[in-house]
Amino acid sequence: MRVSMSVLATALLVATRTLLAAPIELERVEVEGQRIDPVPTPAGRVDDARMAPARSTTADSASLLRDVPGLNLRSAGGTSSLPVILGLGGDRVRTTVDGMDLVASCPNHMNPPLSYLDPAAIGRIQVYAGITPVSAGGDSIAGSIVVETRGPRFVEAGAEPEWRGEAGLGYRDNGAAWRSDLYLAYAGERFAANYSGAHAQSDNYNAGGDFKTSTMTGRDGHTLPLDEVGSSAYETNNHALTLAWRGRDQLIEAQFGYQDTPFQGYPNQRMDMVDNRQQRMNLRYLGDLDRGTLEVRAYHEEVEHRMNFGPDRRFWYGSNAGSGSPCSPIRFMGDPAGSCAAGMPMNTDSSTTGATLHLDLPLQGEDLARLGVEWQRYRLDDYWPASGGAMGPGIFTNIRDGERDRHALFAEWEAHPAARWTTMLGLRYEGLSTDAGEVQGYSAAPMAMGNQAAEAAAFNALDRKRTDHHWNLAASARYDLTETQVLEFGLARRERSPNLYERYAWSTWAMAASMNNTVGDGNGYVGDPALRPETAYTASATWRWQSADAARHLELTPFYTRVNDYIDAVPVGVFRVDQFNVLRWANQSARLWGLNLTAQARLTETAGLGILDLSARLQWQRGENRDTGEDLYQQMPASARLTLAQSRGRWTSALEWELVSAKTRVSGVRNEIPTTGYGLLHLRGGYAWTQVRIDAGIDNLLDRNYDLPLGGAYVGQGMTMSLNGIPWGIAVPGAGRTAYVGVRVNW
Repeated sequence: MRVSMSVLATALLVATRTLLAAPIELERVEVEGQRIDPVPTPAGRVDDARMAPARSTTADSASLLRDVPGLNLRSAGGTSSLPVILGLGGDRVRTTVDGMDLVASCPNHMNPPLSYLDPAAIGRIQVYAGITPVSAGGDSIAGSIVVETRGPRFVEAGAEPEWRGEAGLGYRDNGAAWRSDLYLAYAGERFAANYSGAHAQSDNYNAGGDFKTSTMTGRDGHTLPLDEVGSSAYETNNHALTLAWRGRDQLIEAQFGYQDTPFQGYPNQRMDMVDNRQQRMNLRYLGDLDRGTLEVRAYHEEVEHRMNFGPDRRFWYGSNAGSGSPCSPIRFMGDPAGSCAAGMPMNTDSSTTGATLHLDLPLQGEDLARLGVEWQRYRLDDYWPASGGAMGPGIFTNIRDGERDRHALFAEWEAHPAARWTTMLGLRYEGLSTDAGEVQGYSAAPMAMGNQAAEAAAFNALDRKRTDHHWNLAASARYDLTETQVLEFGLARRERSPNLYERYAWSTWAMAASMNNTVGDGNGYVGDPALRPETAYTASATWRWQSADAARHLELTPFYTRVNDYIDAVPVGVFRVDQFNVLRWANQSARLWGLNLTAQARLTETAGLGILDLSARLQWQRGENRDTGEDLYQQMPASARLTLAQSRGRWTSALEWELVSAKTRVSGVRNEIPTTGYGLLHLRGGYAWTQVRIDAGIDNLLDRNYDLPLGGAYVGQGMTMSLNGIPWGIAVPGAGRTAYVGVRVNW
């Protein structure tokens, strides 16, 4: 079935025209908050109050989601952690920022959507795990993260315009990390504007003890202590400007954003980001109609992404470089005078253009219909300039003229069929097409390393264009068992098409393949244009209980997901145990299941102690490849967080105990590294005056040495160009004892 964009839009536009023809009598637009809380209930909400303590103490926006049930973070760069929902991460999670569907443009997934936001710029985050409304889903199978930045504010009619501001400064001793941010806002009756800017930087962090056996980096005169995590430094700058105009019944908003990241290291990748520049524009119209609410949005993003070997990796290669010494001039393999290579530059340029039209229609009683049309055009070029040695004399085109286009139409019905029932039923169609142009290796010579010429010719001879049709369905219900108990349950069918790297990375040459790795396991990856979309079926239920006085709370959520055509990996050529290998993405079958539990109880409330609360979060999950019987990659082992929190007047404090069991169920095809169990203590506190807030704390209070279960393989130093030129079997460690302090001032 093939559905054109014009057909997708027709029904919605006809309905919109009818609504616009009716008289408009509403006096103002609601510009903050969600109008109706849909079913299913989000697995987690992070609002302004929850983010306030973290805005000056972290530069990683994904870290704001640590307390969301069912969500974990996969390690990447210092500002680029990757959310994993119910055991599924990467592009399987849909992340929208102010309605923009942004795409990671990097063969190592270094620039995910959340990395373009400083925590101080975020106003609210909602996370849907498993059962996701079709209005918030699409081209994903794990769940959705919906991010809203700090929006415009207006004064009441007749009031004087207002200026507001906020500034923050933070420091972490582990890595000597500094961050600063500034927020300025103007609020008028009709016009509003705000600006947010932030700078963050850090050196490498240290683990809680020695975790490796070598100090060598491959650079003359440069070594790293055995407890220092190489390639974990970063520096980033973010700027955003919002302009808004409000009429009696409408809002027009324009957002402009810019990021400049001069450097960000990646301990579980063979390359570092040596420059990343993003420019984005987002235009929005919101109108309250006589019979509903209309939102129209158009956005555009440009990304220039650059990678190379950072300061903790060997940079000089070739016979004239010896063991890594600088050499000159640049010479290519086969030169009688020897060879000399200066690093390995890898460039990625991308553009994303999108538009959405959403319509909320109140129906009879409290029922609501949500209708929408979405469109996106994504273009990508990934190319590696010649640098000497085997890298040349031409340009290696990893992906040329990559295309990934989406169009979607959805309808969703939220109903209240009885006093205690709320239901949601949604259907979403999505058409998605991908394509890529012809490629070439560094050299067209028949004897060039890695069989480049023959593999490029074979890839170019393929029919590379693919068209997929997705049908997503979601059905959920909420039943109020009593005044204090709620039962929520649902079923969902979701589909995701492979990304461009999964389909079009073409070279099996170990050096080239190892630079295509979106999962941080140290292996090399090759794509397959014939990959089919993943199809996930999820069943989930949640039981919630809250005491009548809201002093105690308990929530229990089991889930089960089966994924047909799950994109896993198979070996290319000879597979070697306890080494890094070249793998190919392949469709298989998988299942994931687990249980999430959260609880909270008020222990006491007195004048002397204030309020004392005890909370717990427990997680258990499994993931299995149904074709091979192996465990899926990077499944979080059983874990728990126990927090004793106190609040007394302006003072807040908390002592947290983090427990993680050993990870013994690992992916065999990836030679995934097992990790041992550990327990950590964290201490934090804060004090707030009217206009000043101070937050401080110590993470890993006892300075434990531990490995991150989702940290991947440590490849952050040494001769990382060579697939097995660095030792296998070292996991990325967590940070040792880290003290931090942050100050915020508002006016």
